[in-house]
Amino acid sequence: MSYVGPDFEPPRPPRHPLRGPLTVAVAALVPGALAGWLVWQAVGDPDDGDGSAAAARTSAPASGSGSASASASASSSELPAPSDDGKEQGGGGSGPLKGKVVVIDPGHNPGNFRHPSDINRKVNIGTNWKECDTTGTASNAGYTEAEFTLDVSHRLRTILKEEGATVKFTQDGDRPWGPCVDERAEIGNKAKADAVVSIHADGSAPGNRGFHVILPGSVHSGAADTRPIVASSRELGERVAGGFLRTTGGPPSNYIGDGTGLDVRKDLGGLNLSTVPKVFIECGNMRDTKDVSQLTSGAWRQKAAEGISEGIVSFLRG
Repeated sequence: MSYVGPDFEPPRPPRHPLRGPLTVAVAALVPGALAGWLVWQAVGDPDDGDGSAAAARTSAPASGSGSASASASASSSELPAPSDDGKEQGGGGSGPLKGKVVVIDPGHNPGNFRHPSDINRKVNIGTNWKECDTTGTASNAGYTEAEFTLDVSHRLRTILKEEGATVKFTQDGDRPWGPCVDERAEIGNKAKADAVVSIHADGSAPGNRGFHVILPGSVHSGAADTRPIVASSRELGERVAGGFLRTTGGPPSNYIGDGTGLDVRKDLGGLNLSTVPKVFIECGNMRDTKDVSQLTSGAWRQKAAEGISEGIVSFLRG
């Protein structure tokens, strides 16, 4: 990746191939194989939803560095307002997800680049200490990851509310910076969420294309103990990957996950500190011209939200 930070260091090579490749070319269901299962996931009916407008465009540096640019002014004394984080965003109607709580975690914050000293302070993620957060990445034209994640998250919230879920956000661009990765995990934990999905876009090299879903590895160190959620998070991630593939048409990542669209990580604070099923999804690479043409399309972002929702609904309905 083109940037570093608490949840976005260049991933290590996959430890083990996961249950089967997700490929756009697969057209037949292969009974008993995960590849067939994932493609089966990819042939269901899409959800519909009308998303809200994207967050205001920011001037975050295109490098997406974990440290804000020299031109960004630090305001360490300006603390984020905690009252809005994790608040109920609506739902709880009579749909099939009535009684279910979903936490959506829009990656990064549009204001992070103005607060380098705040986001660069170290927090404990169980296995080690890492930066609170990063600015995220951006396209070469300046479309920021933080703008992308909020837009997709708004669209996803609309769909899930229609399904009857109670939806909470970790942040909605309504605080100066953050929250830190440990607080993001804590918001999902305190909500006793049935599922948490963290929305991102990657900042890898041109030519690296496609989406991948990041699953928590088994971690038991300090405050981190993912062992109770590894299996359920994997199921959530597989279903999100299947829904995303079916709705957007893929492709799965050609540079992470050996074509499976899945990756296991043990170095991400947002996963290590979670006590509820949680996954990340990198929806595409903001530095690849083909991917960014989709990421900057409102129609494609709607499909992305529908695909993620399809996976969440499938997971929660069992």
